[in-house]
Amino acid sequence: MSFLDGVKSVLLDIEGTTTPISFVHDVLFSYARGRVREFLTSNFDSDEVGADVALLREEQALDVRENRNPPPLDDSEVESIAKYVEWLIAHDSKSTGLKSLQGKIWRDGYLTGDLKARVFADVRPAFERWRAKGLNVSIFSSGSVLAQQLLFAHTEAGDLTPFIQNYFDTKVGKKGEADSYRHIAAALDLRADEMLFISDVVAELNAASEAGMKTLLSIRPGNPAQAAATQHPQIQSFDEII
Repeated sequence: MSFLDGVKSVLLDIEGTTTPISFVHDVLFSYARGRVREFLTSNFDSDEVGADVALLREEQALDVRENRNPPPLDDSEVESIAKYVEWLIAHDSKSTGLKSLQGKIWRDGYLTGDLKARVFADVRPAFERWRAKGLNVSIFSSGSVLAQQLLFAHTEAGDLTPFIQNYFDTKVGKKGEADSYRHIAAALDLRADEMLFISDVVAELNAASEAGMKTLLSIRPGNPAQAAATQHPQIQSFDEII
C-alpha cells in the first residue's frame, strides 16, 4: 500500500519502530546502569558531564517538589548522582539530563565495541529506497541526539547515518505534544502534511496527527498492545510502505 503520496519527509521513532524495545531496555539501559559510577568517577570534572550533573540536580529538585520521592542528593556526589540515575532508569524517565548522560556512556560502549545496535531487517532497505526517491529521513526520539547518532552509526546492518538527514530529541518538545511536531516541520521547512511519522505509541501519533502529519502505527515483535489505534493505519514492516 502506498503511504508516501505527497510525502517529502519520513520521521521515525526508534524504540519499537526501527529497533526492538528489548535492545533499548535490556541492553542499553542495563549498560548505562552498570557503568554509571565508573563513568562519573572518571569524568566528573569534565565540562560536558558537569552540565549533565547540573541538569540532573535541577530535575531531582523538581521531582522532590512534585512528591515523586527520588533518592536524595548529598555531598557524596558520584554515589548520590548514580543512585538518582538508577532511579530514573528504573522509572523509564524521559529526563533530559539522564538521556544526555546515557548518551555519553553509550558512546564509550560503541567505540570500544561493547555495544552493537540492533535494527529490524527491513530498516536499511527502506532507508535506501526512501533516499533513492529523494525523501528526507529524520529521527525523533526521547533519547539524546548523540545517542541517536551513535545507535545508527553502529548497527548490525552497518552505518546507517548516511541515510539520515536530521535528528530531533525532546529539546523540541515532548513526543506527546502537537507543538513538537509543528516545530520539526518548521525546522525542515515543510508543511506538516508533507511528513509521515511512524511510531509504536498511539499518543505520539495522535499528537503528530493533530499537527497535521500523516501517521503509521508500527507493530513490531515485543511491542506492547496499543489501545484506540484505529485512526492510524498499521504496518508490521517498512516493506509495506511502497
